[in-house]
Amino acid sequence: MLSTPYQARKIMLLGLAGLLLGAGCRPDSSARPEPADAPVEEVYEHCRETFNPIRGRIFDRHDSLLAYTGWQYRLELPRRGGLDSVRFNRLLGWPKGALQARVADLRHRQLPLQLELTAAEADSLRQHQREWPQLSVRTFRARSYTVNVAAPVLGYSYDVAGPFLDQAKRLVRGRFYRMRNGGLESYYNTLLTGRRGIYHPLIGPGNRRQGSWDTDTAYIAGQDLHLSLDTQLQAYAERLLGERRGYVVALEPATGEILCYVSAPTYDPAVLTAAGRGRERRELLLHPDMPLLNRPALLANPPGSVFKLVNSAVALQLGAITPETGFRCDQSLINCVHDHPRARSLSQALKYSCNPYFYQVMRTAIEPRRDSAKAESDSCGIRQRNLTQWLRHVRSFGLDTLLGIDLPQERPGYIPQVKLYDRRHGACCWSYKTIYSLSLGQGEINLTGLQMANVLAIIANRGWYVRPHLVRSVGKSGQPLPKYQERRRTLVDSMHFAALIPGMEAAMRRGGTAELANLDDVGISVAGKTGTVQNDEGDDHATFAGFAPATAPRIVVAVYIENAGFGGLSAAPLAALLMEKYLRGSIAPKRRRWERWLRCGNLVEQGQHKPKPAAAPELPPPAPPVTPAPE
Repeated sequence: MLSTPYQARKIMLLGLAGLLLGAGCRPDSSARPEPADAPVEEVYEHCRETFNPIRGRIFDRHDSLLAYTGWQYRLELPRRGGLDSVRFNRLLGWPKGALQARVADLRHRQLPLQLELTAAEADSLRQHQREWPQLSVRTFRARSYTVNVAAPVLGYSYDVAGPFLDQAKRLVRGRFYRMRNGGLESYYNTLLTGRRGIYHPLIGPGNRRQGSWDTDTAYIAGQDLHLSLDTQLQAYAERLLGERRGYVVALEPATGEILCYVSAPTYDPAVLTAAGRGRERRELLLHPDMPLLNRPALLANPPGSVFKLVNSAVALQLGAITPETGFRCDQSLINCVHDHPRARSLSQALKYSCNPYFYQVMRTAIEPRRDSAKAESDSCGIRQRNLTQWLRHVRSFGLDTLLGIDLPQERPGYIPQVKLYDRRHGACCWSYKTIYSLSLGQGEINLTGLQMANVLAIIANRGWYVRPHLVRSVGKSGQPLPKYQERRRTLVDSMHFAALIPGMEAAMRRGGTAELANLDDVGISVAGKTGTVQNDEGDDHATFAGFAPATAPRIVVAVYIENAGFGGLSAAPLAALLMEKYLRGSIAPKRRRWERWLRCGNLVEQGQHKPKPAAAPELPPPAPPVTPAPE
C-alpha cells in the first residue's frame, strides 16, 4: 500500500520511532535508448528507503520512565597535554575544580578518560571548537537508565553487552551461566527492537510512486514496556536489605504482577553496558557475595518452616488431618526449641510453628496406618504410593517446575521423588524417618524465591495463581502476554486453604513466631509464616512469607536473608515494612527504628534476645536474654 512507507517517514520526522538510514534512486536500466526524433518515454527510478526503529522505552506501573534510547555525548580527553581547567569549567558552566574532580574519579574506573556531557555542554564545545582544537565530542545513540535500582529486572540486550559477556567468560568461567542475566531487555528484545523497514518504490514521472521493484520489508516500531514494578517500593526494599545477601519478592496475588523484585547485594543497571566501566564490572564479577546472581529466580534453597503451609494444605486434602487435629509436642521425635502450650488444632500449630506437630502431620499422610494388618512389603508399597500422591499435590503449587516468569533464566527448584529414596536406600529399605525433614521444609527440598511468593499467592487466592510476571502491558495493547493472563489451579480445594488463614494470622499476634511484625496498630491484618533454615556452614538463614490484608489480600511478600538467624526477628519485620509502605504509603513513627536495625544491626546477635512486641530491638544495649522462638 502507498501509505505504509510514508506513514513511517512521518513518524521519523516527528522523532517518535523511525530513523531514515538510507535512501537512493537509480534510473531503470532496462529502458533502451531511442532516436532523437522518437517520442519521449517515461523513465522510472528504482529507489530504496530504509527505516530503522528506535528501541522501545520501559516504564514502571506508575508510568515513570526507567529506560530509553537517546542521544549521548562523550568527550575523550587528550592523553598528552594539559587543559586549562579554569577556562574549561567556565565554558561548560561547571563550578571551580569540577573538571579535576571528575577526572580523578574516572582514573579509578576507566581508561582512556571519557567525560559524559549533556546536550547543552556538547553544544558549547562545538561552538568553541576553534579555541579547543584538541577536543572532539562523539555523538551516538545508546541505552540510558533513569534509576539505579532493579538491575536484575531491567538487564541488558546481548548485542550491546559484548564487553561484559567476554569479560565474564574470562573471569568466572564455570559460573558464567549463572551470572548471565539479560533481564527484560533480553526477554522482550524482539518486541523492544521492532523491525527495520526496507521499501523499494518505483518512482515515475512527477515523482509519483508506481509500485515496488522488489519485495518490501514492513516497518515495525519498537514496543514500549509498562512494568508492574513499583519503583518506590523497589528502592525502599533495596535500601532495607543494604549489602546483605538475600532476596525479596512482592507481588499482587490476584494478577501475578510483581511489585518488587530484589536480589541483594544490588548494583547499578547501567554498569554492565556503559562504556569505560570495565573495572566496576570486574569487581562485580569477582565479588564473593555474587551480586550478579539473580537470586529470586536462580537460587533454590530449603524453604524452612514456610513449607509447613504446603504440607498442611496437602494433608487436609488427603484427609490425613482436619483443622481440629491436635498432636502433642513430642520432642522425642524432633526438637522444638521453645516452650509453648500444646497445639490442639492446626491454627495453634501454625501460630507456634511446632516442629513435632508437623512431623506427625506428614507422617500421618505418608505412613500406613498402624492398625492395618499388612505385610511389610504391602506397607512399603503403601508408603511409596502415599509419597507419590503427596508429590503430585505438591507439584500442583508450581513447585519442582519452571513458573515461567518473563526473565531469561529460572530454576525449577527440587522436590524429591520416590525413585530418589529407592535408589539411595533400596526399594523397601527406607521409612518415614528417612524423609521426615520434608515435613519441616528441610532436607532435599529446594524452592526459589519466586516459588515461595507464588505459594503464598495460592493461599491468598484460595487455590489458584497467575504466573508471576514483570510486564503488565506491551505497547498500546494494555495487556501482558497471553500466558500471563491464565489462571492455574492446584489439586487442593479452596476450603483447605481457608483453614490455614486463622493460624497464619495468629502467628503475627502476641505469642506467635512473628509477633514483632504485627501491623494491627495501623489497621492492617497480616497472615504469614516464619522460617529459620538450618545452615551447616554458618549462621542460619531467615525466611518469611505472608500477605496483607489477610481477608482481601493485595500484596504478597517473600523474604530470604542469608545468615540472619530467626525469621521472626529479621525477615518478618522487613516484610511488614514493605506491606505497610505499599498499603499506606508511609511507615508509622514507632517502626522507623526497624529500618536502621535491618540495614545496620547484627541480626544474628539480636536474634539471641527477645524483642518487645511491636517495637524494634534496641541498638545497643540488647534486651535481657530469654529463650527465643525458633522461627
